[in-house]
Amino acid sequence: MTSTMIVLIVGIAVVLTAVYISWRAGRLDRLHIRLELASESLDAALMRRRAVVLELAGSRLLDPATSLVLAAAAHEARMSGPEEREHAESDLSRALRAAVDQERFREKLSEAPGGRDLLEELDTAVAKVVYSRRFYNNAVGVTRTAQRRWLARTLRLAGHTEYPQFFEIDDNPPATMATE
Repeated sequence: MTSTMIVLIVGIAVVLTAVYISWRAGRLDRLHIRLELASESLDAALMRRRAVVLELAGSRLLDPATSLVLAAAAHEARMSGPEEREHAESDLSRALRAAVDQERFREKLSEAPGGRDLLEELDTAVAKVVYSRRFYNNAVGVTRTAQRRWLARTLRLAGHTEYPQFFEIDDNPPATMATE
């Protein structure tokens, strides 16, 4: 009777351990899916911001120097490789801040035909980059924490996936956008 009890207890313990390991592996898999979706969302937001900046630069609503600076920064961000991407996107943020924070920039652009629509589009694109980056970095933090747990490391529950990296850029919106 006692040997049957021991076998039953060991069997229950093995089943519970297997269920827990399976649950942890499923959670880690869901976190990786969330991370991929957040990465795609961030890429889309950055691409949209570059497109709006290029549209603004080519709109002939800005002075030529500002248009050239914005177009060059957006082009550089678009053409940058994975190693330079954070730096190029930060440069685009700084160029955008320098342009938008000029005296009466918003008023002059709002008065021009189509300028108000471009400003609204730019505000939306800049805000989406901020939110997408925060969401992505949050997903990276949660995934890294789950990958660091002893069970995930010991049983290699993450498989051969790379350790996710945070995406750190200067994405502060221009002062005139942050107050509105």
